[in-house]
Amino acid sequence: MDISEFRRTGHELVDWMADYLRDVERLPVTPDVQPGDIRRSLPAAPPQVAEPASQLMNDFGRLILPGMTHWGHPGFFAYFPSSASPPSMLAEMLTATIGAQCMSWQTSPAATELEQVTMDWLRQMLRLPDDFTGVIQDTSSTATLVALLTARERATGFAASIHGLQDVQGRLVVYTSRERHSSVDKAVRLAGYGIEFLRLVDLDGNFAMRPEALAAAMATDIAAGFVPAAVVATTGTTGTTAIDPLRAIGEISRRHNAWFHIDASYAGTAAILPEKRWILDGVELADSFVFNPHKWMLVNFDCSAYFVKDVDALLRTFSASPEYLRTAHDAEVANFRDWGIQLGRRFRALKLWWVIKSYGVEGIQAIIRQHCDWAQQVAGWIREDERFELMAPVPLALVCFRLRPREGEDLAAINERNKELLTRVNATRQVYLSHTALDGRYTIRMAIGARATELRHVQEAWSLISSSA
Repeated sequence: MDISEFRRTGHELVDWMADYLRDVERLPVTPDVQPGDIRRSLPAAPPQVAEPASQLMNDFGRLILPGMTHWGHPGFFAYFPSSASPPSMLAEMLTATIGAQCMSWQTSPAATELEQVTMDWLRQMLRLPDDFTGVIQDTSSTATLVALLTARERATGFAASIHGLQDVQGRLVVYTSRERHSSVDKAVRLAGYGIEFLRLVDLDGNFAMRPEALAAAMATDIAAGFVPAAVVATTGTTGTTAIDPLRAIGEISRRHNAWFHIDASYAGTAAILPEKRWILDGVELADSFVFNPHKWMLVNFDCSAYFVKDVDALLRTFSASPEYLRTAHDAEVANFRDWGIQLGRRFRALKLWWVIKSYGVEGIQAIIRQHCDWAQQVAGWIREDERFELMAPVPLALVCFRLRPREGEDLAAINERNKELLTRVNATRQVYLSHTALDGRYTIRMAIGARATELRHVQEAWSLISSSA
């Protein structure tokens, strides 16, 4: 592809992108395919000769697009949002064009310094403490692993200096709630703690961690010779958006020198709203904090904002500077290759910068506030309909509900009836909702957060749910 063909194809591609954003509502939100359908439609061997750009776009439209789930569809209410926006998409095009490798200041000075500035903008927007320093990770799963690796290194030092333990293998313990994200379990394994040293703390009636249960679990472990290394609290759990009591958890963590990490992957964006800032009450007690602008802040995947207090502890864990990576400015700059697992890094700060500049803080706040208001409307409709019941509080923009049990109906039967309802709703391919299990009870989740969603789409979704019931 020469430059002239690139220019022509690029213009056609941008036109296609604009048409897609305008018309995505007309597409089914989920594809009508079965496992293996797409693979069988593709050639088994690579082409031996070059194909023209027109063929690439034709194949994309014919073979790939019909098999895609449209996360930006206004009827997408499943999981959590992945709310890409036009400014973010355009910035990604620039990032791909420049093709910068942003592992250190020397390899891309502007990328490093823009990341420092935009991360501090985010810190201010969420009113995080001044002693938090931010770095962009790819996902919260990576950020949680980074936190637990740093916690392990610090706990090893504490165990030696405070407890006189030179070998803590099999003694370090991580605590989190029963409603934690699965990435915590994975990080505990990958960081070398061992899954048997992950303690799942009991929940209160709102599915949030009980601080007294955490304190009791720690006391039991300490009496048995174990060392509390880390506590992972969640602001906005995946199942219900439950808000763990951060202040109480943080105070308990500090008493035992345990690293306190807050996973606010989805919900953190809501703290940009003054009226929702309460969800981060106690965040100043944390050692690290993560949220994902790529979920609810109009930045396309991937862009995870990780904040840490003890940068030196982070660097001691991850810094690696072979001779071929050293530069004359290392002592006076941030080399973000040493702030996480990856050596190679994409220029993610550019799309974050473009989104914040394009919408402004007030514009982002307006969108998030609207989604929260619509969720309250859905919750109200559920309360007014005797066929349904809410399954959890609605602090943000996720509504958890189910069909009420019938008289004499056992748990298996009510679960099956709700599963059938969700299957019928999603089979229309007009909307897409997901589910969870709360104490064994099948629960339907409706997460409002797609950029293109309007109130009419929320109303249409509820009408479909109601008629399907």
